[in-house]
Amino acid sequence: MRILVVDDDAVFREELAELLRDDRHEVTASASVAKALEELAHDEFDAVLSDLKMPRQGGLDLLREVRARYPSTPVVMVTGFATVETAVAAMKAGAAEYVQKPFRIEQVREVLHHLEQESRFLAGGERPPSPDALVRAWTKDGETAVLHLTSRSVRSVPGVTVLVPDLENPSATREQVVAFLAEHPRAGVLLEDVDRMLVHHRRADIVSFLEDLRGRLEGKGPLVVTYDPARISSAAAHDVRAAVAGPATRATLETLANPVRRAVLRRAHDGACSFTEALKAAGLEDSPKLAFHLRRLVDDGLLAHDQESYRITAKGREALALLSELDGLSRHGQATSGAYAQPRAA
Repeated sequence: MRILVVDDDAVFREELAELLRDDRHEVTASASVAKALEELAHDEFDAVLSDLKMPRQGGLDLLREVRARYPSTPVVMVTGFATVETAVAAMKAGAAEYVQKPFRIEQVREVLHHLEQESRFLAGGERPPSPDALVRAWTKDGETAVLHLTSRSVRSVPGVTVLVPDLENPSATREQVVAFLAEHPRAGVLLEDVDRMLVHHRRADIVSFLEDLRGRLEGKGPLVVTYDPARISSAAAHDVRAAVAGPATRATLETLANPVRRAVLRRAHDGACSFTEALKAAGLEDSPKLAFHLRRLVDDGLLAHDQESYRITAKGREALALLSELDGLSRHGQATSGAYAQPRAA
């Protein structure tokens, strides 16, 4: 991973950087929020590890700036006094995780492992069905027309219209989709190799293009895009997947990306659970850290909390159904709106 370490304590900063480098991470170290923002403006990082308390501007100031400017970049707060209040404050500001000083390197490794799992989850790291299997699945009902935008030579399938997209001109591709949808009340669109569009255009423009396509397909059918994971950054993959998903689905995916929150939600699905039972289900020993994740689940409406227990809500059950659907998509090739890593042959 590419990691930015931010701490005004030079000894701690360099020791942490060296430990991370020993684990084969690529590390940049900054002594202040201002320097960290300069690094972020010129380079892309997989994670930021920032001390909470620093002179002038602190970790929460940096966190707010990163969330505003680089929302796909997770920030881990490093604090010397982890309490429930600290965890909740960091969570409200958008922290992905936190680590308490003094810490063991194993704790940092666990946090980074969780971030890698979240990144794969949000970037569609699961094994995808083949594009050809997708279009065949969509046409099984005999009512859905499919527009398959691909530069490959593909076999003709009844109900599927194959067009070669102009990857250098998203507007032309949008016109093709608009014309197709005008003729078909029920339709699905599969757009391959969106990473090639990112070569010619700013990421924000491609995200806007994909959001427009998703909006046009609302109520009509699925939109799926594929990309080569070797040619797209994790942050770009996250943005592509978020653009293709609807706002509600996107918010749910971001909540469920963390494996701790998924474990707790699945435990609550089996029946109301106490804080101690949730702690055991999550495999955690850190009570404030569990409070951090439980608060996120409650604030997002997936869990309800009374004085004694946590209970899954109707929205929480829908979220677990979404997880099952994504798992089934990976195993059986059933289609829903999404973006999937699709390695291309050399």
